[in-house]
Amino acid sequence: MRLRDRFPLLAADPKLHYLDSGASSQVPADVLDAVTRFETTQRANVHRGVHRLAEAATAAYEGARDEIARFFGARREEIVFTSGTTAAINLVAHSFGDALAAGDEVVISELEHHSNIVPWQMLRDRRGLKLKVLPVTEEGRIDLGALDGVVTRKTRLIALAHCSNVTGAVVDLARVVAAAKSAGAAVLVDGAQRVPHGPLDIPELGVDFYAFSGHKMYAPHGIGVLWGKRERLEALPPFMGGGDMIRSVTFERTTYAPPPTRFEAGTPNISGAIGLGASCRWMSGLDWPGIVQEEMRLTGRLLGSLAKVPGLRVLGPLGLQQRLGVVSFALGSAHPHDVAQILDRHGVACRGGHHCAEPLMERFGLAGTTRATIAPYSEDADIDALLNGLDEARRLFA
Repeated sequence: MRLRDRFPLLAADPKLHYLDSGASSQVPADVLDAVTRFETTQRANVHRGVHRLAEAATAAYEGARDEIARFFGARREEIVFTSGTTAAINLVAHSFGDALAAGDEVVISELEHHSNIVPWQMLRDRRGLKLKVLPVTEEGRIDLGALDGVVTRKTRLIALAHCSNVTGAVVDLARVVAAAKSAGAAVLVDGAQRVPHGPLDIPELGVDFYAFSGHKMYAPHGIGVLWGKRERLEALPPFMGGGDMIRSVTFERTTYAPPPTRFEAGTPNISGAIGLGASCRWMSGLDWPGIVQEEMRLTGRLLGSLAKVPGLRVLGPLGLQQRLGVVSFALGSAHPHDVAQILDRHGVACRGGHHCAEPLMERFGLAGTTRATIAPYSEDADIDALLNGLDEARRLFA
């Protein structure tokens, strides 16, 4: 069976060429089945319920945490459920940020998604911190050569994207971790664009926090994870207060549960977590060496073809080293939304705009780009349709 055929939405529409997985991936039948099974046979709230459905729901929910932990080489107590990458980064900004003081420094880069910029600006304004920014090279990579000049003994955290959602460039985390250790700083990684592309042993990366979203890795919307080193999480105060994150409550004092429950106030997205667990189980059964090879072949084909289009500019590395299949381009002076609409006439779903990365667009003198993202279910026919659509767009906007 073609991998594409495991995704009901794609299987139902052979004329759809879905190249917008960087915004939201499609969901395979295995994951949909797991969510449907919960909603139709186990639906109840989790924890503390003693009836049959509550116990089944709790087992499924906590079983999903186990599944996710196994997939990422982690311990279950290091897997904190959130609503997505944005919520995970905000959790760290509030809980880790509580211990920071005026004059402390947080380091980010020019290519970050707004979700890895705005929380640190808010923290800066609350606590009087200094927010420092690593520059980006002409190739669309974080300039790690600038680390020595930016990271100091006052640096408390380095927060960077593992893979850019605009340029597709993958950062060398080993160099980042080494710089952080030399300064006694922690490292947070936005892994939203990396996790859909195969297994990853997060603890082996040497980072302190790693955030990702389910909706980019073949799972439902509204679910994500903050992975944190156990000792880091144990040292953090809770982000939100309410049910499930407590041990006991009196009017005089509240004591908190240990991680990960300490950070999971309120009724969680139970079906989303179950779907994310099912996604990890489904991903575990795939031939990732073969998939990565095919993704890179398609990425190389797309980059090579775009290089031949007159007036088109690719924003990001033109080679395949240390990059993933996130390909952004500008077609002359044409607005990226107009280009995306022309592509849609050819059945191609692409993203157009600033991709929540306005500082990066300003760095390259652009209002936005059109972005195509390669996924395991991408095929040559998708690239063909994109290139045909670009031919029409070029004729219209020339």
